[in-house]
Amino acid sequence: MVRPINRPSDMNLVTMFERFGDEDRCRIYLEKLRWPVGVTCIRCQSPKISRIKKRKQFHCDACQYQFSVKSGTIFHDSHLPLMKWFAAIFLLSESKKGMSALQLKRTLKMAYKTAWFLCHRVREAVKDADHADLLCGIVECDESYIGGKGRNMHANKKAKIQGGPTVGKAMVIGAIERRGSVRLKVGMKPSKEELHAFIRAKIADETVSIMTDQNPSYKGIADHNTRHETVDHFKKEYVRGDVHTNSIENVWSLFKRSVIGSYHQVSVKHLDRYLDEFEFRFNNRENSFLFRDTLLKLLASTNLEYKNLIANDEEAA
Repeated sequence: MVRPINRPSDMNLVTMFERFGDEDRCRIYLEKLRWPVGVTCIRCQSPKISRIKKRKQFHCDACQYQFSVKSGTIFHDSHLPLMKWFAAIFLLSESKKGMSALQLKRTLKMAYKTAWFLCHRVREAVKDADHADLLCGIVECDESYIGGKGRNMHANKKAKIQGGPTVGKAMVIGAIERRGSVRLKVGMKPSKEELHAFIRAKIADETVSIMTDQNPSYKGIADHNTRHETVDHFKKEYVRGDVHTNSIENVWSLFKRSVIGSYHQVSVKHLDRYLDEFEFRFNNRENSFLFRDTLLKLLASTNLEYKNLIANDEEAA
């Protein structure tokens, strides 16, 4: 697996505004990212292009199609200036614990609905649906539960809660390669079938070790070339030689601090998108070109329509 180069970034909020402080400079930068070897028609791929300077568009001399650098991208139907898009992307990608839509609204002086929609579009764009790079080496696996505490719920919601302490919470399954990438997913229940299916989908066959806690659902995950080691947290055992789940526990700690400190609450419906954003930022924690790579993700992504985002939505996250 190719790791990002561990090199300090020369980008900060001040240099970002110095480089991309107006619409034209933002547009030129997007053009270089989208067409590094020259503009081609987004319909017929012809390189025979004329520039319509007054309209900030291109004209294809082959098929007569007119388009701009924003056509067919996440920026296409947005009335928000590119400079604000760039600032929002920088803040979202560089904030270790994320940034809420309300904070983005206050910082960039935009409507809350605009900020909330922008955040979810970025989260949708940066997700890695395929996860082509499988985890290998020593991999730690665990599950965690996201949600509020019963004592903070309204009486009508408390009346519906029956069972153990995880009822009413959303389960999240995670796997992390030691000193490497993390994979996260919203789960339904901590069953053997679901946990084993997640692990087999995210780790390579040549993985050396799988580290978990004593949850019996993980039993049987080892094979002829992968050993399974556990730590018993109920007996206050957290480290035994190289056997521990501290890396994935650190991931849960950081994500929960993001929820408590930045977002305050997330809905189950949108939890997968918050995980996608967190996973992308965590896996690029040493990437000095994170701002550029986030823009590349947005240019290559399909647009998330607002009506699809709020479909059957009971509460905004």
